[in-house]
Amino acid sequence: MSESLDAGAMLAAAEAATGARDYGDDTLPVRFHQAVAHLRGIGMDEAGQRAAAAVCHWLLTSRLQIFADRKRWPIAEEVIERPMFATGEPRSGTTLMHALMSVDPDARALRFWEVMYPSPPPGIAGPDDTRRARADADWREINAKMPKWLHSHPYNDMLGDGLPEDERSWAFDFRVMTPTAWWRVPMQTLSMGLPTDAAAQYRIHKAMLQQLQYGRARKYWVLKGFHGFRLNAFFAAYPDATLVWLHRDPVQVAASRTMMMADILDGIVGPIDLKAEARMHLGMTRASIANTMTNPLINDPRIHHIRYTDFIADPVGTVRGYYAFAGRPFTAAAEMAMRDYLKNNRGDRYGKFAYSTKLLTDIGEDIAALHEEFRPFRERFGVEIERR
Repeated sequence: MSESLDAGAMLAAAEAATGARDYGDDTLPVRFHQAVAHLRGIGMDEAGQRAAAAVCHWLLTSRLQIFADRKRWPIAEEVIERPMFATGEPRSGTTLMHALMSVDPDARALRFWEVMYPSPPPGIAGPDDTRRARADADWREINAKMPKWLHSHPYNDMLGDGLPEDERSWAFDFRVMTPTAWWRVPMQTLSMGLPTDAAAQYRIHKAMLQQLQYGRARKYWVLKGFHGFRLNAFFAAYPDATLVWLHRDPVQVAASRTMMMADILDGIVGPIDLKAEARMHLGMTRASIANTMTNPLINDPRIHHIRYTDFIADPVGTVRGYYAFAGRPFTAAAEMAMRDYLKNNRGDRYGKFAYSTKLLTDIGEDIAALHEEFRPFRERFGVEIERR
């Protein structure tokens, strides 16, 4: 076992490298020890362990620098006013919705280069700032390792200017471990198994927004994440936020997300057990739909529910409807930018993403029975069965 994966030594090295010891959360070191125990236990070879140790150092030093920045400048005084969020099941159009909002000249979205290299605040960096170029290089490496991912997620061609999900800010909290971006090591995503604390996770998310807003012209935030399981903490952190929630046929969601993750993991750990992956993603889809159907906050007036099929039929019109719901002006410049984006960024520009519900029949599921299982959800949100 590589001695590089020593939690205590890595914490000490990060503190020595930055001259800081404040992680903004006294529980971080304990949680980091748990994360490292996971890394030590998944059977990576020596090269993988060294890569994991390097990423741990990156995240620890970045977190220390963020909180040192908050002592150096009045970043904590930044107000995140009326942010707009997109959410929904994976593969339900949330990324395209987010991408369209992000090109509005009056909006600001998280960018990978900023989240990957957040210190110092970009708003006070000089003209020789190299972070965007470094993140571009990172994403060229990612795309080379996972070329199939571009079929299902062509947005990766934005490189360092790409649009991370809100959950990416939690990498600094060691509550999720995502192989892409930071975790370019031979391991699967760890999204469950580390201690979670929704309120704390939104605190680090808001700290990131404040960090990236500081010293810049004021714009409103447009963001994307999977917030359905954490609505209480979400609205506690952002009481004046609005949320557009896209709803899609859960059978298509389960099949599409299975194939997407298989394509991603093929480039990280090699071929995987597709049936096991399908069982896992169908289970996750079932759990998410059950939460959607039982969570009373689903009816919160700050949430705007729309159908995936309506969005795909009229993307710009759907965004315009969300702006009206949120009380934001939908300017001519915003509409022009969104239409230009759609014209110049075809979803199949790297080839058609192929998946089939046969992934589900191969694990013994009956598609008609699944449609019946999800019928109450489809009726609640007017979601029709997709025929592909």
